[in-house]
Amino acid sequence: MDMMSMVTSLLSAQAGNTQMQVAATMMKSNADAEKSAVMTLLGGAQNSLANVGAGVGGNVNISA
Repeated sequence: MDMMSMVTSLLSAQAGNTQMQVAATMMKSNADAEKSAVMTLLGGAQNSLANVGAGVGGNVNISA
């Protein structure tokens, strides 16, 4: 095996590894987006008070 083909082989392997890393990152991002969409459709986001102002939900009348 001459030197040039060895260099080409190493560069190809490195490029393939980079492509696999990008694909894995994209798959995780897509899975997170799907999870978020499902939770929204199932109403999981309704119970969260993370995005409301201070004091909201503090005085709730549950006797009615």
